[in-house]
Amino acid sequence: MLVPKLFTTFTAYSRAQLLADVSAGAIVGIVALPLAIAFAIASGVPPERGLYTAIVAGFLISALGGSRVQIGGPTGAFVVIVYGIVQRYGYDGLALATMMAGIMLVVFGLVRFGGAIKFIPFPVTIGFTSGIALIILSSQVKDFLGLRMGPVPAAFIPKWQAFAAHAASLNPWAVAVAAATLLIIVAWPRVTRRVPGPFVALVAVTALVHVFHVDVETIAGRFGPIHARLPAPSLPFAASELRWPDLAALIQPALAIALLGAIESLLSAVVADGMIGGRHRSNMELVAQGVANIASPLFGGIPATGAIARTATNVKNGGRTPVAGLVHAMTLLLIMLFFGRWAGLIPMAVLAAILVVVAYHMSEWRTFVSEFSGPKSDVAVMLATFVLTVLVDLTVAIEVGMVLAAFLFMKRMAEVTNISAVSNELGDEPEGISDANALYRRSIPNGVQVYEINGPFFFGAAETFRDTVGFVSDKPKVLIIRMRNVPAIDSTAMRALRDLHRQFKAQGTLMWLSDVHAQPLIALGRSYLLDEIGDEHIFGNIDDALNAARRHLGLPEVPKPAFATPTVARESGSGRLAPSDTG
Repeated sequence: MLVPKLFTTFTAYSRAQLLADVSAGAIVGIVALPLAIAFAIASGVPPERGLYTAIVAGFLISALGGSRVQIGGPTGAFVVIVYGIVQRYGYDGLALATMMAGIMLVVFGLVRFGGAIKFIPFPVTIGFTSGIALIILSSQVKDFLGLRMGPVPAAFIPKWQAFAAHAASLNPWAVAVAAATLLIIVAWPRVTRRVPGPFVALVAVTALVHVFHVDVETIAGRFGPIHARLPAPSLPFAASELRWPDLAALIQPALAIALLGAIESLLSAVVADGMIGGRHRSNMELVAQGVANIASPLFGGIPATGAIARTATNVKNGGRTPVAGLVHAMTLLLIMLFFGRWAGLIPMAVLAAILVVVAYHMSEWRTFVSEFSGPKSDVAVMLATFVLTVLVDLTVAIEVGMVLAAFLFMKRMAEVTNISAVSNELGDEPEGISDANALYRRSIPNGVQVYEINGPFFFGAAETFRDTVGFVSDKPKVLIIRMRNVPAIDSTAMRALRDLHRQFKAQGTLMWLSDVHAQPLIALGRSYLLDEIGDEHIFGNIDDALNAARRHLGLPEVPKPAFATPTVARESGSGRLAPSDTG
C-alpha cells in the first residue's frame, strides 16, 4: 500500500505522544548534528552538505516514508561510494548520480520491489557492512593522529602505506583530543542517556581546545567558514549541457547508491519494527527514499537513506510516529541557522573519534566472527564480499557477493533435490516410517519403472535428472515420473523432461507424469510439453498411473488401496484442479 505512515498515525494521536515525539526528535537532531558533519567530510564534500542532507532528506523520508519511526540522513554506508564518485566526477557528478538513484528508488517502490530486498543473503550484508566500517576507520587515521600529509590515497593499501610514511609527523595534541572524545562517548551513558554522548563530547572537547588554544586542525581551518543557511533549491548542474555519455558513465554509481540506499533503509525499518512491534510499508519506504534523494542535491546535499543508529535512538527516546523524524529535521535546521557558524571551531580530531566509534559499531565484529562457525560456503561469500569492499570497490563487492550467493543457492537446491528409481517393490514397511503413498506399498508391474523426484525441480537438478533417468539399461514399456514432492518446476527442468520424453518415445517407451502439483501443472499447461506428453498421461496419483500402465500392458487393474491418502487435487487426464483426487 503506497500510503505514507504519517497519514495513518494521526487516527489515534494524543497530546502525550506528541510530547514524546517532539522530545525524541530533538534528541535525535542533536545526535545527527556531528554525524551529518562527519559523514560529509569523510565523503569528500564540505561539512554543510551533510547538514543540508539531514535536514531536507530527513524531513522527506519521515513525511513520506513507510515506517513510523525511520530517521533518514547521510550514513556511513555511503561514505565509500560518495567519496569515489566525488574524486572521479566532482560534486556535479555526485548530484546527478544521486538524482538518478532517487528515480531508480521511486521505480523500485512503484513496481513493488520492496519485498525482494529480503532475499539478499546475510553473509553479503555483513561482508560489505564490515568492509565499509574498516574503510571508514582507515579514512580517519590521518585526523585521529594529526598526521601532516597531503591528500590521502583513495585505495586501501596505498592509504596505509602513506600513513606509515608520515608516522613521524604525528601530533600528540590531536591524539589527546581524539582520546578525550572517545573517553567521553564511552563513559557518558553511565551519567545519562537523555543527552547523547557524541554531542556532549563534541561540545566539551571543542570548548576545551579553544579555551586552552590547543594546536589542532579545525573544520574552519580546512574548509573555511560554514555557510549557516539552507540554500534555495536549484539544479547543481547545467541541464542543457547533459550528454548521454555523462549519464551512461553514472548509471553504475547511481545503481550502487540506489541498491545500498534500499538495502540499508529497509534493514533499518525491519530493526525498527522489531523494537516497536510494528510493520513498515517497504514499497512506500522506497518511494520516500527516492523522493528524498531527488530533492537532496537540489539543496546541495548528498545521498541519504534510513539510519539504523539514529532510528534506534528515536525509538529508545519515545518516538513512535513520523512526527519525531520531522522534529529531528527541524531541530537540525534551527541548530544550523543559529549555531552553524560555530561548527567551524570543531577540531578534526573530534570528528575522527566520533567516526571511529561509528565504524566500531558498524563493523558488528562479533557477528562477523560468529559467521566463521557457519557453513564454509557462507564464510567464503562473506570474506569475498568483505575483501572486495576493502580492496576493490563496494559496487563490485555487492555484485560478486550476490552472484556467489546465487550460485551457492543453486548448488544447495540441486543437493536437496534427488531422483530415485523404483521397480517391483511391494514389501514390508520400513521400521519407524509410515507413508500411505509410498511406492514400497504398491505392486509395480513388469515393464513399468517409476522414478520419484523429491524437492524443487529447478535447473540445478535438471542435469542430475538427465543422468539418472536418461541412461536406463533395461528400457521399460512405461516410465512414470512421480512428482508428489515437487512444489515447483522451472523452464530448464521442463526442457529436460521434454528431451527425455522425445528420447524415450523414439525408443518405444511411454513417459507419463503422476502426482503433479499446481505450480508444475500450470507451468506445463503454458508450455508445449503438455501437448507432447498428452493431458491424458498426466495423473493425479500413482495408483491411477499404475493402473493406466497395466491397461496399456494388457494386465488386470489393481484396486486403489484403502489406506491411500490425497497428494494433489486434480482430475486425472483433465488438466483441471479438483478436490476429489486421492492417492
